[in-house]
Amino acid sequence: MTPLTSHISTVKPRVIPNHPLHALLKLFPGKHLDPLSRLRHRLTLKTAAVIDSATIDQLGLRESDIVNPALSSSYRDPGLRKPNQTVLDAQARVATGPTQTRPLTEEQAFKVLDTILKSVKGELIDEEAVSEAQLGAFFAGMTIRANAFPESTQWSEGERRAVNAFWPQMVRALPPDIIFIADPEGSLMGLGSSIGPQFTGSNASEMRLVGALREVLAGGHLGYEEVQGVLREVLPLSSCNKESAVVRESLLSAFLIGQRMNRETDRELKAYCLAFDNELGPPPVADVRSLTHYGEPYDGNTRYFRSTLFVAAVRSSYNESCLLHGVDWMPPKGGITEEQMLKFMGANTHLTPLQAKQLLEDEEVGFAYVSQREANPSVYSLIGLREHIKKRPPLATSEKVQQFVRAQGKEAIVAGFYHEGYEEPLLMLMRRRGVKAGLVVKGEEGALSMTTKSRSANASKGLPVNYCSGFRSPPGAAIFDADGVSRETFSFAVNATDFGFEPTDTPRTDRSVVRNIELGLEALRGEKGPAYDRIVLNAGMADHLLGCAGAEDIITAMDRAREAIDSGEALKRLITYIKSSNKLR
Repeated sequence: MTPLTSHISTVKPRVIPNHPLHALLKLFPGKHLDPLSRLRHRLTLKTAAVIDSATIDQLGLRESDIVNPALSSSYRDPGLRKPNQTVLDAQARVATGPTQTRPLTEEQAFKVLDTILKSVKGELIDEEAVSEAQLGAFFAGMTIRANAFPESTQWSEGERRAVNAFWPQMVRALPPDIIFIADPEGSLMGLGSSIGPQFTGSNASEMRLVGALREVLAGGHLGYEEVQGVLREVLPLSSCNKESAVVRESLLSAFLIGQRMNRETDRELKAYCLAFDNELGPPPVADVRSLTHYGEPYDGNTRYFRSTLFVAAVRSSYNESCLLHGVDWMPPKGGITEEQMLKFMGANTHLTPLQAKQLLEDEEVGFAYVSQREANPSVYSLIGLREHIKKRPPLATSEKVQQFVRAQGKEAIVAGFYHEGYEEPLLMLMRRRGVKAGLVVKGEEGALSMTTKSRSANASKGLPVNYCSGFRSPPGAAIFDADGVSRETFSFAVNATDFGFEPTDTPRTDRSVVRNIELGLEALRGEKGPAYDRIVLNAGMADHLLGCAGAEDIITAMDRAREAIDSGEALKRLITYIKSSNKLR
């Protein structure tokens, strides 16, 4: 990827008066500026030359066409093939849950099937061509809807007419794997084809996947060992040579989206969660008394301030060690992630779990970030496929509940969620991990950031923003769960005004990595405002709800978080992290 700065090298870097990075830069003697030189260069150039989201909209450009390190969309690997947009839009409608699915109109269905037919005939090329993964996901969605969904989300009359019109041509043009996915029993399309019923795959791995996929396409579920067996056999995907791939992407994408459409059982989710625990060997164990694993949604934030990186700096200031994990870029949202912010600020984002352990044990740092790329390369290899699936697969849930480093002391997991019904599965996975405390948060955008914004009277139905649910193991508890572990459970919506916060609108970032960094650094400098309040709220509530020492009283927990910021300790730790991470290269 060619950085934007290479095209504007004639712009002389200059210091921006009162820039929030000044507080960060002043803490470094001149000889220590190297780890942050790129950060200062980018932020100074940003004011004069970097294109922001609003300008892109005004120019009528697509964010994906702009190489701008200040925007989350620019962290997408340019080597990834882009999906066909017409079919991708249709997948968003038909390859989702039993109640969320929106059948296509007749006009839409005719357009989609015509696009697919032209593609398989070779009439569409490059990004206009429909990928194998898209074909697998689209037809899996159609098949499961016909076989297992309620009448309201089964095929519309318009979809049926489109299928009747196109299928006689498609059955002669489509490869056998797609015909199998579209009509596994030879009964859906009305022509009585034997291709689907007789399809077994081209090798032993595909035979195993096809056997499992038949059950999924019928709306059924699989056992724990069956799911794990499939995942371990087909991953990682080959990124450079599709001819050497163990299985066809059409079959794998159909399997992944099909399991999500059928709403995974607990045993299926556990299989996804634990399948690659020891991919690189047993996780290292950090000598810390407490460790919180933060499971933010990997696809990031596209609208609002993402606070977790700065919350981790705060909590580490009073020895609540924090391990963040995620990716550089992830569909479907492709929003701001912790890795993007750290990379932009000059931190090393290629740390191994063992290197992260060292930073967790460092008394001047106490938090760390591990990329899925370094810890779970098999799962990371699916990013390109996931973009072509469109909707989130089961991994979008299970990857939030990982422990890439363990602790000698107490461990806790915090994860964000959006769709009602996934809070209990997430907590189930946390219990399966054996942690002492677990917390799920419905923050803004389904992320972990709770807000101080007043809830609107027109807020959507379902669980409100700031809803929290979880468990903790208080000392001396006498009530035990079925697994023999003592736990105290809770569920409620956090009202920030109850703890002295003034209602404020959440700062918008709109995919701007720079803006998110600016908001966080201004807050860590002690500048009061919405970002400061959100960092304090999320740090203090996590301490209290997870049962951390010294946080039994919520107000005391909030005051401790404020002190970590106002003393400069939290900012100092973030700066030290950037420096120290680079020493581990």
